[in-house]
Amino acid sequence: MYYNYIKSPMNYTGGKYKILHHIIPSFPSQMHNFVDLFAGGFNVGINVNAKTIYANDQITYLIELYRFFQDTGTDTLLTLIKERISQYDLSLTNSEAYYQFRTNYNKAPTALDLFVLTCFSFNHQIRFNSKHEFNTPFGKERSSYNDSIEYNLVRFCDALHKKNVVFSANDFRSFDFSMLDTGDVVYCDPPYLITTGSYNDGKRGFRDWTEEEDSALLQLLDMLDKRGILFALSNVFIHKGQSNDRLIEWSKKYYVSYIDKSYANCSYQFKDRETKTVEVLVTNYEWSGSEWKQLSMNLL
Repeated sequence: MYYNYIKSPMNYTGGKYKILHHIIPSFPSQMHNFVDLFAGGFNVGINVNAKTIYANDQITYLIELYRFFQDTGTDTLLTLIKERISQYDLSLTNSEAYYQFRTNYNKAPTALDLFVLTCFSFNHQIRFNSKHEFNTPFGKERSSYNDSIEYNLVRFCDALHKKNVVFSANDFRSFDFSMLDTGDVVYCDPPYLITTGSYNDGKRGFRDWTEEEDSALLQLLDMLDKRGILFALSNVFIHKGQSNDRLIEWSKKYYVSYIDKSYANCSYQFKDRETKTVEVLVTNYEWSGSEWKQLSMNLL
């Protein structure tokens, strides 16, 4: 049950749409400033209520795409998409057209063409090589621009046009937090140290995610906590037999909510540890349903 949340038109690895019913209620119902520090598919940020929503991601092409959506009327956008599809004769089966289109995009990339590419790419995925060239293969008989994508795109763009969203493309350590004040919220869904995806393997022309980045983020969240700023961190404690021990120890200062409630009292020694992923939301405030209460360890 997804509570009619807006779904991003981008099939971004690690997207949080399926667990929004757990994440969104953890935020205050009204916020002045909300920061989605690792926006990715932007499923979280687009669904919050805040006076200003800051969406940041180091993948510059994603941010340029969202800005294009933001600056383009929905009807105009739909027309441009359909014109491009017709121009190249893109379809579920025309692989030659897809690869020609991909080649042309890599020679002269535009936000519009990036989105159309993802519609026809394998599993609608967005992936680049070390030269920042789009290299996702064709999604033959699997991917196309369809009614579901258009429905999600229209709802997403309508929300962008109504809300005050400020986009930026910075490394998280370079983001300017000076505009935040007590009670503002920073949400983090970083690459996970103990998992490896196409967005954090260091082979895509963007900074990879190592212990250095992981440690820097935890220090940043401690700093925000000292300022009285609320934070929520999505991450995993355990994945395929690996555990992020630093994260587990660090989280003891704060509040941990388990996405799968059956792990709430586990000791991480369960029998099928090798195949389980323990996903968590770590906050510096306690919440219950739609009610929330700041309980910063430094303000008690």
